[in-house]
Order: sequence, then C-alpha cells, then structure tokens
Amino acid sequence: MPGIPLNMLSEDKARQIVPYWTDHPVGTIIVDPYDRRLYHVRAGDTAMRYTVGVGAAGYGFAGEAHTPYQRDWPRWTPTDTMLAENPDMYGPSAGGVDGGLMNPMGARALYIHNSGGDTFYRIHGTPDPESIGTASSAGCIRLFNQDIIHLAENTRSMAKVVVLTQAQRGMGTTPPGTARPADAPASTAYETASITGGPA
Repeated sequence: MPGIPLNMLSEDKARQIVPYWTDHPVGTIIVDPYDRRLYHVRAGDTAMRYTVGVGAAGYGFAGEAHTPYQRDWPRWTPTDTMLAENPDMYGPSAGGVDGGLMNPMGARALYIHNSGGDTFYRIHGTPDPESIGTASSAGCIRLFNQDIIHLAENTRSMAKVVVLTQAQRGMGTTPPGTARPADAPASTAYETASITGGPA
C-alpha cells in the first residue's frame, strides 16, 4: 500500500493521542464531521484522534449507533442516488467495484447499524489521501488507509458510534466547565437524534 505523501501528513493531520472528556465508554467512536475529526475513546480522559474527510453524506445524520462488523478491502457499489444524479461518473461502476487500492472504500470499512438496521453510513479508507481534512465528494467519513486499518484493528464488534451534530461541534475537546473554543457553541448537552443514513 502506498505511503501517505509527507506534504499531506502534517502534524495536525497525523493520528495522535489527545485529551478528550466524555461520559461515553472506552472504545466508543465519536465522529465530529464539522471539525473533521474522529475520536476513539481511551481511558484517562484521552482519545486517539484521527483526521477525516467528509462528503455530503457525512453531514446527513447524527446520533448513536453501533458497528456490528467490518470488512477488509470491501467491495463498493454506487447508490441509486449516485447513479441517478451522475450517471456518467458512476454508471461504469453500477455493477460494483471489487476491493483494491483504487476502490473508493479503501482498505477497511466499518459498517454502521442502528435499531432500524443498516444505516448505509460507513467509516472507511480512501484511495485519495488529498481528501482527508476536506469536505468533498459524496462519501461518508474517510480516513487515510493507514488510519482506517489502525482504527479497525482496535475496534471491537458492536462498538458504540456517536455522530455529533453541528451544535455539538468540538464537544469533548475541553474539560467540563471550561470555556468552549471561539467557534464552538457553549452547550455541552448531547442532542437526541437518529442516524438516517446516506451513501458510502
């Protein structure tokens, strides 16, 4: 698998253990699509932080779910919506694309379900490292291939997944009772929402 070009891997983008304050249990995956971060909760008010890329689907849901399974080098099939909206781009892949270096799902995918079943929301790798840290494409939440492998190796089956709303942006990044970042809301309460799903 190709390495991440050094010009795309700044210190801020590199995965790292950071302070993180949350009542969710160790092992929870918390996705903050508005800050383009994913936090894998660890003990001692810390988390492993990953930088993510977000597509339109990445803003289409919020709430709590779980990941019952993951796939190595998953197969990808464009959704009906993708085919209808951009047949020239996605038509050639209508029958599906086998896993591999150029597959849009990358090296690993975590499949997200809630009480209604498959949300069609995925946390996955990407063949396009330039997209990490940006909001682009029709994808859900994308990580560097090296990072999704690391996350998948450390995520147990049925792990809890929490996707933050825009109002919750930055939640957990400052200690309880301290001032929020200037661009984040003052509220620290979790909103109740349901994941509605979207294309991977």
